[in-house]
Amino acid sequence: MKKFGLIITLLFVSVIANAQTKTGTIDPEFILSKMPEITEVNTGLEGYNTELQGNLQESISSYETLIADYQENNSALTEEERKEKETQIIGLENEIKGFRQKASVMLQMKRNELTEPLYQQIDAAMQKVIQAEGYTHIINAGGNSLAFAAEQYDITMLVMEELGIPTENIEEQ
Repeated sequence: MKKFGLIITLLFVSVIANAQTKTGTIDPEFILSKMPEITEVNTGLEGYNTELQGNLQESISSYETLIADYQENNSALTEEERKEKETQIIGLENEIKGFRQKASVMLQMKRNELTEPLYQQIDAAMQKVIQAEGYTHIINAGGNSLAFAAEQYDITMLVMEELGIPTENIEEQ
């Protein structure tokens, strides 16, 4: 019985010893920059930015009109009308400041919305490469936590090939 337990233990240890992990890296931002669809994303972002700038310009024009009207008619206004106009001007000024602060966040949200399908394509291709190559761990090479990765474990080019993105004449990151 002791021999059987010893054989089972040795068999279990040998199975665990043979279970190797295979770790690779990927740079999804590099892949994204090489995808042909990124031109559509950039065009969409430029259009959205133009729309945001147009909205901002409308608000600025309204603000300038209010100020000009206030300065022109200030002497003819009653104290109550003057305070009301000043409140409108201050409110619009604050609205413009808030819009400027929100615009970059709104632009980033739009970028995320437009690139999400591309990241899903990258993820699907990565999953195929992981299955085909037997990787157990993949580290994002674009993150700030990667200190070193041997080039032979970088699957970025394999994922690009899976996506049909030409990889010849590309210097790896």
